[in-house]
Amino acid sequence: MRRFLIDTDTASDDAVALVMAMQAPDVQVEAITVVAGNVPVEQGVQNALYTVELCKKRVPVYQGMAAPILRQLETAQNVHGHDGMGDIGLPLSGRVPAPGHAVDILRETIRRHPHEITLVTLGPLTNVGLALLLDPALARLVKECVIMGGIGQGYGNVTPVAEFNIWVDPEAAKIVFSSGMPITMVGWDISRIWATFDTEEAAAIRRIGTPLAEFCIDIQKSVQTYAIENSHLVGFDLPDPIAMAVALDRASIAESKRLFVEIDAESALSRGQTIVDHLGATGNTPNVEVVLAASRERFLEQLRAAVGA
Repeated sequence: MRRFLIDTDTASDDAVALVMAMQAPDVQVEAITVVAGNVPVEQGVQNALYTVELCKKRVPVYQGMAAPILRQLETAQNVHGHDGMGDIGLPLSGRVPAPGHAVDILRETIRRHPHEITLVTLGPLTNVGLALLLDPALARLVKECVIMGGIGQGYGNVTPVAEFNIWVDPEAAKIVFSSGMPITMVGWDISRIWATFDTEEAAAIRRIGTPLAEFCIDIQKSVQTYAIENSHLVGFDLPDPIAMAVALDRASIAESKRLFVEIDAESALSRGQTIVDHLGATGNTPNVEVVLAASRERFLEQLRAAVGA
């Protein structure tokens, strides 16, 4: 069994990624740590706990940082709904997380299983960044780190040059990207091209007819409207699930390249930009495996398998 540790700001696409990981037959999800991002951290915890419950799994969920390292929290509730799960009336309150702080759990879990943990990050990197500040050696103890964040090529979804997860806490992202951790970056450019679903494609997934299939589509209600009206897509996209697909199966990557990536945490105009040195102009040693293209077919196979059980 492969060991996964998932850090998330649980909203509608994060929940689908969690389903994919928990339903994978060869994966043990050691813990889910929650960070503020798409929604306040308390709501993210409730959303994660509900998803674990729906999957009928016994995976501990831990609450983490309620705000970025140096900035005020700015959520994406305008995208995902007030509850982060499409505001479709799900009972997303009253559950109790496991005792312990997410930052401590990240450190303890990685140290308990050195060189075995696949760390998958689906939200702002605040929890992970703080864990590395407290314990820099963690970077050498992680088997791999798959980050949904940034942009490998193209434009952003929260500013012209930045993707939401990196933009929310660029200081934390800077810590993580410069840590020496073996990072694979799956940017929003991958999602908008290879993980977007129009009405019929979404309906085809929902027609699988399981509670998980219906859940994974129904919670995209708010994102569907936002994506069409603001991102100018044909329907909702699933950034976190396609990143999880990469973590679960490297065959989901159609093209990638090791490149140097720096985070802009200083400029107001380009806050949170993942500056990718495609041509080697800086002369810096590549520090990130940047996914440049994905296999939609392999992604859909994994998604269907996860919700079909």
